[in-house]
Amino acid sequence: MAAVMGHGLAEGGGGGGRGFLGPRVPAEVEAMARTLQDLGKDTFRRLLKVTVNALEGKDCKESVKLIAESANLSEEQLAFLISGMYTLLREALRLPISTFKQEAFKEDLKELRIPEDFIVDFSSVVFGNRRPASEGTALLQRSRLPGIQDFKWRVDVAISTSSLARALQPSILMMMKLSDGTAHRFEVPVAKFQELRYNVALILKEMNDLEKRSILKIQD
Repeated sequence: MAAVMGHGLAEGGGGGGRGFLGPRVPAEVEAMARTLQDLGKDTFRRLLKVTVNALEGKDCKESVKLIAESANLSEEQLAFLISGMYTLLREALRLPISTFKQEAFKEDLKELRIPEDFIVDFSSVVFGNRRPASEGTALLQRSRLPGIQDFKWRVDVAISTSSLARALQPSILMMMKLSDGTAHRFEVPVAKFQELRYNVALILKEMNDLEKRSILKIQD
């Protein structure tokens, strides 16, 4: 199942901002939307059920094999459909219902030219009775890194050192305690800290510029 989910992820995606999928629609979702045009409703619902089971952490290898044997789909088409459905539902289930509205979700799928009957089925998964189980698993599967619980720093000057180049040169000593219980202590020369500060500011500026361009693109 993992191999099927990963198929086609390396290909370039399409442009345009479409709501919950972000400013750039994933390639596998666009490929899925195209493949859905010629897909029968019964096969679609079987694939949707498999995808929901995968989101809930269930083993779906046998189910995928049965669909592949009975449906008139190539291996590539099957991979596009399942990986696209998986990505679409995973992204939708990460958003809280309090702010993510069903009508907005349906409009996003219409922009992808997904058939109306299939939109209703997608919507029933995201906003229907099966959402709690799928939502919980999708959130658990989200990649997470430890957060910073405590951070301390001080400026230090080395008076006695084996390196003349470092003698009397200030440096910044930092200690971080992470949410996983680990602690890290490291030393950064002032010059390197200034380089880090500059690069972070540059990245933030580029992100802000990109966000502005995306907004303008959506409005156009």
